Amino acid sequence: MAKTLWLLRHAEAEEPGPGGDFERRLTERGERQARAAGAALARLRVAPEHVLSSPRVRALETARLACESLGLEPIVHQPLGGELDEAEARELLAAAAEGETLLLVGHEPDMSGLVTALTGARVAIKKGSLAQIALLAGGGELARLLRPREIELLGKS
Repeated sequence: MAKTLWLLRHAEAEEPGPGGDFERRLTERGERQARAAGAALARLRVAPEHVLSSPRVRALETARLACESLGLEPIVHQPLGGELDEAEARELLAAAAEGETLLLVGHEPDMSGLVTALTGARVAIKKGSLAQIALLAGGGELARLLRPREIELLGKS
């Protein structure tokens, strides 16, 4: 049985202010996007065993709001705060048991870079988007790429 990796890029956030990039919070629209992502995952019956989030405020808020629909609590994982490299990602995936699902909440260019590294696909993951990667013995396959509008529709249906 394959492992499944879901990637969620943080939702829309406010512009940098006096607190700097690390402290940027979600906008109202971003909060709606994050909740919609959680609702969409729940609708798809995605039940991650582990949810890891960047420590940056906008990503952690995204993870917490998305996890409300899943009944989970995200765990802060420092490398997701920026410059998550392929080796670190593969280490996380190796720790997951066969058949498990892992959800990572982070930033660009890390999310798109991870899709490319694991599947060879070249994508741009927009704010609030989800990507699903099926991890097989020979590598990974991009199974889904959901943009915020598609997520919103899926979460409502």
